Amino acid sequence: LLAALPYELTGAQKKVWKEIQEDLAGETVMSRLIQGDVGSGKTVIAVLALLEAAANGYQGALMAPTEVLARQHLESVQELLSKISLPVETVLLTGSMTAKEKRITYEKIESGEAGIVIGTHALIQDKVQFHRLGLVVTDEQHRFGVRQRETLAEKGHCPHVLVMSATPIPRTLAIIIYGDLDISVMDELPANRLPIKNCVVDERYRPTAYRFLEKEIAAGRQVYIICPMVEENPELEIENVVDYTKKLRDSLDASISIAYLHGKMKAADKNDIMERFAAGEIQILVSTTVIEVGVNVPNATVMMVENAERFGLAQLHQLRGRVGRGKHQSYCIF
Repeated sequence: LLAALPYELTGAQKKVWKEIQEDLAGETVMSRLIQGDVGSGKTVIAVLALLEAAANGYQGALMAPTEVLARQHLESVQELLSKISLPVETVLLTGSMTAKEKRITYEKIESGEAGIVIGTHALIQDKVQFHRLGLVVTDEQHRFGVRQRETLAEKGHCPHVLVMSATPIPRTLAIIIYGDLDISVMDELPANRLPIKNCVVDERYRPTAYRFLEKEIAAGRQVYIICPMVEENPELEIENVVDYTKKLRDSLDASISIAYLHGKMKAADKNDIMERFAAGEIQILVSTTVIEVGVNVPNATVMMVENAERFGLAQLHQLRGRVGRGKHQSYCIF
């Protein structure tokens, strides 16, 4: 797989992969946290580890916090596997699948036919019985409780555990929170990534910001706008997704396609909008922090956060990580 990749791993990726290989081949069970900024290439390392498990006759499981992210992982794993001729079947398990789809997937997991299993919290249900679970990977670690991680690990006989997080945790805190984990840090971005340009402005700057969005969209790029609320709350003077979308449609060029996304929508609607955004059909996505984790749209270059003071640092960090994933210069406006 490494030979088939269209790029070479960064020095940091090679170092972390070597640490993981040593853990997997060692005498003790691995418990490792990969801490790396958004876009430092953690996913590919996770896939290598899952492959290593599958190639040795074990199963690897990857748990992601949202269905959108689980599907994206499935696609990237299948794309990576298509480059090599290793017969590993990868399956997806999420809550919104039909009963029949779930039943077929349960059977593949239990018989061991599925070498790599990717899913959401659905992986930790009682119905899921693994054949030989050897490795558990949790992505966006801070979105899961300790108990959820343990429940998945208990599905195997002492499997290796790898957790991934992009939220920067000072080393001393990391040791307190994850005292039972070895920590690998990926402190290097792939060669073609440009640093994101950030600015913090007040509301007077909004008309200028809108013109800037139009310019980026005219150049073929896409934009995220984050609002703290789903609907209007008379007690709080903060932006909400529904009204903001209307306001944008009035302020911007009519040809720009704008859609909104929030957690109260049905899973199918959310997935549909995310897929259309990923495909480039939607140019501006107005959203709550439901897109905080793991949405990969390399063509999106602007992240504008309304009422930025209402978000935590880890959240702002994650949100900023949704842009700057491609070769174009990206911007974050707080």
